[in-house]
Amino acid sequence: MADFDTIYELEDEEDERVASEEPLPRHCPEPVVMRGAGHITVFGLSNRFDTEFPSVLTGKVAPEEFKTSISRVNACLKKNLPVNVKWLLCGCLCCCCTVGCSLWPVICLNKRTRRSIQKLLEWENNRLYHKLGLHWKLSKRKCESSNMMEYVILIEFLPKYPIFRPD
Repeated sequence: MADFDTIYELEDEEDERVASEEPLPRHCPEPVVMRGAGHITVFGLSNRFDTEFPSVLTGKVAPEEFKTSISRVNACLKKNLPVNVKWLLCGCLCCCCTVGCSLWPVICLNKRTRRSIQKLLEWENNRLYHKLGLHWKLSKRKCESSNMMEYVILIEFLPKYPIFRPD
């Protein structure tokens, strides 16, 4: 009766069971890269993205939802980038007199534009795309044709976790 309340450790069995459980490999396709399709680029950020539906996303998201999301990003760019271009031209004209300080406003405005696009994409992710197993983000990539950097929209596929596997 004295052994009734004692607790024994089962270290050997637990260690074998934990060692035999390996995480399952999760296969995710390559992310879809949406490059800028506009004719004006300010500090790597193009003035618009193409609304053409990529064939890789067929069956994942409706073409209408995709076009709506890209149109929202394009509307944000259309609102902010003309101001950035005007400040860039003004900054370039006054650059010699101000020792480069006249370019600070356009750098700050470009950063604000990027942040607003990132917030918009996070809102879209929380609203729709995380439920569909996708994640949209603004990412900096090297241009294919030159050594310059550009901002692209990356559409990543989230890994599917096996929910029917016991703990």
